[in-house]
Amino acid sequence: MAHLMSLPMTNSKKELTAVTATEATVSVRRLKQVVAALLIAFAAVLVFLAIDGLTMPMRATLFIFFSAIVAWTVLELPETPVALTGAIALAVVGAIAEDVVYRSLGNDIIWLLLSAFVITGVLRNVGLIEQVTARLMPGMRSIRRMFWMLTLLTFATAFIIPSTSARAAILMPVYLGLSAAIDNSRIARALGLLFPTIILLSAGASLIGAGAHLVAAGFLSRLTGAQPDFLDWLVLAGPFSLATCLIACAILLHVFLTKEERDMAPGGKAGLNRVAPFSRQQIAVACVVFCTVLMFATQSVHGIGMALIGMAAALILCMPNVSGMALKAALKTVEWNLLLFMAGTLVIGEALIETGTAQMLADRLVAVFRQSLITAPIVIISFAVIAATFSHLIITSRTARVTVLVPAFALPLSGLGVDPATLVMVVTLASGFCQMTMVSAKPVVLFGGMEPAAFTQTDLRKLGYFLLPPFIFLLILSATLLWPMLEIFQKK
Repeated sequence: MAHLMSLPMTNSKKELTAVTATEATVSVRRLKQVVAALLIAFAAVLVFLAIDGLTMPMRATLFIFFSAIVAWTVLELPETPVALTGAIALAVVGAIAEDVVYRSLGNDIIWLLLSAFVITGVLRNVGLIEQVTARLMPGMRSIRRMFWMLTLLTFATAFIIPSTSARAAILMPVYLGLSAAIDNSRIARALGLLFPTIILLSAGASLIGAGAHLVAAGFLSRLTGAQPDFLDWLVLAGPFSLATCLIACAILLHVFLTKEERDMAPGGKAGLNRVAPFSRQQIAVACVVFCTVLMFATQSVHGIGMALIGMAAALILCMPNVSGMALKAALKTVEWNLLLFMAGTLVIGEALIETGTAQMLADRLVAVFRQSLITAPIVIISFAVIAATFSHLIITSRTARVTVLVPAFALPLSGLGVDPATLVMVVTLASGFCQMTMVSAKPVVLFGGMEPAAFTQTDLRKLGYFLLPPFIFLLILSATLLWPMLEIFQKK
């Protein structure tokens, strides 16, 4: 009887808790809306009334740019609608010509990403990545060796798959198979952290590793008249990205696992030792992908654009006799949301440069630094690295971070005598650090949000604390010592 009487009370408590949580969520949302409204109102007064020496297109561009930042950060609105709204608003107010919006969809960056997504869809369809992983399994005599081999394999995928979220989706079955075979929760947690971490860090090594890199390349092309090609980007960013990947793997092995767990054999469950032979389609796809990467790397020799190479490869791969996957089916795997987001950010970036807004920001920020007598190149580069590295705590989209940080930090700071190309590369690579919060990158969300979760927010933050210092140090070291010796931009 007492038990029956307690049921309504228990249900009432649950309902009360749910109502309280809902009210708290609504309150937080309203608070964010109030803060966003105040920030935008303050920006409107500052831009249109307080700042002198600006043309109306510059004022409109600056206000729309700031409003987009508020929408991305404070309101946490979806990236693509915000970017497209900003691009359309720039054309409506006359800050840019209307055809600039339409031309952005025909940009070679968009076509390169489109073709790369088609290639990714074919790779996923034929199961080539899973087959390669299965082939490597006999050499994984211990958990330690398995982690190192998976790190190198995941690093290699950055050169053929353009989206970190696509790489995460492709490698997810590999993680599930390995974790099931090992059947150890601590090792599964470390393995779950390994995949998204290496996916994100290795992206920096490849020009097509992330959409943010192509945005940065577009900035460089408009600013300096030259941009790094596929091989140049690898030479500049490859050593740094590989070093950070290896450090992350070492941290996961030695911080999250004991010596006994590191020496443990992976196990033989889930059919990991039964390796099927490569199919004819897998061999054909592997050959086309290899030739594509080779063409990317030798672009300076043959002179064919990467977008054209990618489109040709996508069409070849979608021939029935090659992969068995039709182009129509491959196009369904394309992340159209990301392509439209890229188009919108390209318009915003072009408006910032064409209207002179970026130059204005540069002049004002340079004046502030000169007054403080902080002009040493290593100090300027360090400031840019630290600001860009922590920007993932505020701006959750990697491409949005680059769109914001290049004109806000890289271009202004270059006025203090630091090479603008170096600062653009620094900001772009630093913005790839996403190991502190779940919402800062899609691969982290994908692995951390599965049921059961591969890891927790506490695990992720613990990894971030260990990884952050070497990440910042190596990037500063690369920008101040390695890149000047290479002189890649000076040769362009």
